[in-house]
Amino acid sequence: MKLVIGLGNPGSKYENTRHNIGFMVIDAFAQKHNASFSLETKFKGMISQVNLNGQKAILLKPMTYMNLSGESIIKVMQFYKIDPSDILVISDDLDSRLGRVRIRDKGSDGGHNGLKSIVSHIKTEEYKRIKIGIDRSTVIPVIDWVLKKFTSDELLEVSVAIDKASIAIEEFISGTEFMKIASLYSSK
Repeated sequence: MKLVIGLGNPGSKYENTRHNIGFMVIDAFAQKHNASFSLETKFKGMISQVNLNGQKAILLKPMTYMNLSGESIIKVMQFYKIDPSDILVISDDLDSRLGRVRIRDKGSDGGHNGLKSIVSHIKTEEYKRIKIGIDRSTVIPVIDWVLKKFTSDELLEVSVAIDKASIAIEEFISGTEFMKIASLYSSK
């Protein structure tokens, strides 16, 4: 069984903000596959399940706020006995241009507090990830920038990345070799 996690912050005030691109991707993926989320308090998150080509996957949106995402993820991993090699995390990437898709099979947290929380709970950096570029402002402080809503023009650009990430998630769940997914769907 695979576990696909979209990172973000709960609540309507954070909808369509840069830091919530993980939620945006996983919501689009779930909608495409007629999957709906339900709150599971024991997991501190919103959970859904999909079955693609005979392969089951759990979809998770941690409701812990970004900086505590690992608390939710480890609970799901332990309950379903999911290995770190079978998880895929979708997050924003402050250091990539808007809409750039970077797919990696491991790596550091890069200063991202949600990814730091995951590593501190699952005790490894060896998990798969899709990072979507949100750019960096030269004038707006980082904390304000990541919580800033996308403009309508930016949302058009980001929607292409969301579609690309959704296809990569389908391939991951279906069992396609991960480095092939990375080569096919990472932006240049």
